[in-house]
Amino acid sequence: MYSFFAMLSRMKYINRWGLMRNTREENICEHSLEVALLAHALALIGNKKFGKTYDPQRAAVLGMLHDASEIITGDMPTPIKYHSQEIRSAYAEVEEMAVDHLVSMLPEEFRPDYQSIMKQQGEEDRELEALVKAADKISAVIKCVEERKSGNREFQQAEQTILKNIAGLNLPEADYFVKEFLPSYGLTIEEQDYSREAGLKFSESSQMIFSKVLKA
Repeated sequence: MYSFFAMLSRMKYINRWGLMRNTREENICEHSLEVALLAHALALIGNKKFGKTYDPQRAAVLGMLHDASEIITGDMPTPIKYHSQEIRSAYAEVEEMAVDHLVSMLPEEFRPDYQSIMKQQGEEDRELEALVKAADKISAVIKCVEERKSGNREFQQAEQTILKNIAGLNLPEADYFVKEFLPSYGLTIEEQDYSREAGLKFSESSQMIFSKVLKA
């Protein structure tokens, strides 16, 4: 019997932003999905807008498992994690050990595959690592925007700091996302007007069905 995937399922129990007052808790499972989606998007943006040759699927998988070690370590708040180089180095060692422990829960033939993903050891992963890092920060700033929308001022300073950090990455893919996609996270669904912007056309019968459902 192997426990690797059962352990991964526990990502939903590990909450982020432990030092902050949250209007809605965020766990590392949902955060990791968002990072995977964002890393995939950044890879596509790089390929289509900046002439890169990223592997979007690999970027997504790296993003999906980038915080898996926190199942064991928990989510250490950023101010503590980066307080000093000594703490950062010690935590990196703990993360490495946590990944090794998780990978040991797999049949031996699968271990190199997941170790490569979770430690980002693939041939192309050095470039993709930058995308995952940017996606991680974009996910964090999205959380800040959502909290601000909910009237929570706790994340205001964090939002500005993270935006500066994203700009400091000097990654055109991230800059493009922040300019073209991030602003819509501050809108209501009515303001986003998804059906009109997407050019969707509904028949009269479909509109009547939607109206009845909404009124029910």
